[in-house]
Amino acid sequence: MRIDEGLKILARVDDGVWMRGTFFSLLAATAIFLVIDVRSLWERNAEEPIIDPARWPILLPAPGGTGRDGPPVELLSSHEVLRQPMKLELQRDGVLLAEGTFDIGAGERFVREIEQRGEYVKTVSLNSPGGSVDDALAISKLIREKGLDTRVASGALCASSCPIVFAGGVRRLAEPEAVVGVHQLSNASTDRTTADQAMSSTQLTTARITRHLEEMGIDAGLWIKALETPPDKLQYVSAQEMIDFKLTTGLSGAMKKK
Repeated sequence: MRIDEGLKILARVDDGVWMRGTFFSLLAATAIFLVIDVRSLWERNAEEPIIDPARWPILLPAPGGTGRDGPPVELLSSHEVLRQPMKLELQRDGVLLAEGTFDIGAGERFVREIEQRGEYVKTVSLNSPGGSVDDALAISKLIREKGLDTRVASGALCASSCPIVFAGGVRRLAEPEAVVGVHQLSNASTDRTTADQAMSSTQLTTARITRHLEEMGIDAGLWIKALETPPDKLQYVSAQEMIDFKLTTGLSGAMKKK
């Protein structure tokens, strides 16, 4: 086939076909470069130990976040208390305090607590820097299943995976000086995996969290805010954002139930 005949054939191709072909070509190229970038990053860090999120500064704000050196208000608990494995304490008026990191197994301890004393529990009060996403999801689902409320008290922290637990409450109250923060997923595992495995695991976990938050009635904006924030920093969620994202259900509803 001569060049001029080929050009005539191409000239007869519909513009829509050209545009669709161009779009899918760019999409394929983007996917290829993403895989290459992830593989390159993984190879560069292959000899480095996986960072333990428990060693990161709990209150390091992201660029543009509220506060320069810490949270918008002073926390009532020390870093040592917040970093301890999650402890459960049944308090007055049916409040179950869940304080500390959601360590591996926290979900099972929470299940046992509810099985033993669940008839007394009305509200789960959270004070946690986050931790295991799997355990946070399990706790959140059980909270909704049992029809419990959730609360972040003034001076308490609910960060990283903790808002997932907070979202499980039928009624969700963040008191005026509560500190709520989000960021991207992080890998706390000590197991070495391939780049493909890490990417697949991250995508599956993202899908699980997105689906759960949607089922809990939380607006997608909260998860987008988390995905925009590096895993070693926190983006604080303002009181107005909590309302906009439907993370809180308002003071009046929570007070009427008590």
